[in-house]
Amino acid sequence: MSLGLAAQQPGRDDRGGQARLASALAAVARVPVSGRAWRELLFCLATVPLGLAVLAFPAALTGLLVLAAGLSAGSRQYRARPSDAAGFLGPVVIVVLVAFVVLIVLAPPIGRGLGAVHRRAAARLLGEHIPAPPAVRRRGREAPMAWVAATLRDGPGWRAVGYLAVKLPLVLLEAYAAIVWWGAGLANLTYPLWFPWFRNHPPAVRLSPVAALTPFGVLHIDTLPGAVVAFAVGAAMVLAAPWVTRGVVLVDGWLMRASLGPGRLAQRVADLEQARALAVDDSAALLRRVERDLHDGAQIRLATVAMNLGMALDKLDTGSGQSDVAVARDLAVARDLVSNAHQGAKDAMAELRGLARGIHPPALDNGLADALATLAASCPVPVDLTVDIPGRPTPAIETIAYFCAAELLANAVKHSGAREIAVDVAGQGERLVMRVGDDGRGGAVPSDGGGLTGLAQRVRTVDGRLEVASPPGGPTRVTVSLPLHA
Repeated sequence: MSLGLAAQQPGRDDRGGQARLASALAAVARVPVSGRAWRELLFCLATVPLGLAVLAFPAALTGLLVLAAGLSAGSRQYRARPSDAAGFLGPVVIVVLVAFVVLIVLAPPIGRGLGAVHRRAAARLLGEHIPAPPAVRRRGREAPMAWVAATLRDGPGWRAVGYLAVKLPLVLLEAYAAIVWWGAGLANLTYPLWFPWFRNHPPAVRLSPVAALTPFGVLHIDTLPGAVVAFAVGAAMVLAAPWVTRGVVLVDGWLMRASLGPGRLAQRVADLEQARALAVDDSAALLRRVERDLHDGAQIRLATVAMNLGMALDKLDTGSGQSDVAVARDLAVARDLVSNAHQGAKDAMAELRGLARGIHPPALDNGLADALATLAASCPVPVDLTVDIPGRPTPAIETIAYFCAAELLANAVKHSGAREIAVDVAGQGERLVMRVGDDGRGGAVPSDGGGLTGLAQRVRTVDGRLEVASPPGGPTRVTVSLPLHA
């Protein structure tokens, strides 16, 4: 039937295709003015001076080596002559070598400091939060040589130095993207505006062509049509510049995650230590919450039920020897007390049911897919749910995935202003990967005591990971990766 409708109504399909093409072109045209594109450009502009400043370190080392070699040769040349020059060159060589050793020793702390600056820039401009490496382990007040030995064994510090060394060619690419693609592209857009004003010369006068920089060479412009060509080339450069910048920034981000964060072993040990502490704290907190909810909720309601039933029993026992009016009045009071006790018993049952649901949602008895479908159906914002899990995870993983989805949906509804939420759950090898995205305002950043931080701590207890990508202006994408069996 759909094929018949398509054959009968080609105009509608044409209009739909044109609308999609226009929407795609509009989206591409908006990329250069998007907040993300400008933040990536600012990141390149901010890290280029830092990368160039690193050149001072190898330049200083090279200079010291050359100076030491030259002075050493001069010292050997004048050693046969008992002169003041020979007596002067020896100490100078020693000073140069000492300075060289000092620079080597200071390399890891300098690398750590510059690495911290790069991490802060990535977090502030790109939303890329890279955890800091563990500090150098020192034993109180160490002797100078022990301090030097600990510094030279600083693996994260040397990794940061390696990142700064690899960053040098990447700086050239970042400068190329920022200056040529962005700067020259924006400059080329202005050629038709000022070219007629400055080229209004008599016909007999010949002026030198104006140069327009492009990524593929220099355009020489001496006519107004040439200025229009420069404008077209500039427009193409500005449209392509965000993608060039993004490619360079992605490479830089990969290098920072590999070099400026904690090493795999150190991160693994830290995660396991934190997971063990969080598991203990979470268990204790759960027991305290259950005790508090039972004490402040169901226990009080059941005590009220018992008290009402006792009062009703007293009214029924004192009915003998009284007038019919008094007996009727006592029966009415007893009926009210029993009614209140009945309502209190139902409320206590509801609270106990809610408490049990908070420990283990009954919807999970039928599997994670049905539980997530129940969550999506109860969400006030439309949810596009996709679940593709080859095998059923263990109950602990299902529970964590369910509560993560519930928390992320609640955050999207409460804070993002989203019109639509997408939840995709799939099995990838031995991992369960859940992606929750919305088209809201973005700006979600894990903070101390926040819901996202709590989720990250919860998933780390089972060797899971939580990644948040939420630039200001959106969209927000949260990825939760869990083992299928834990």
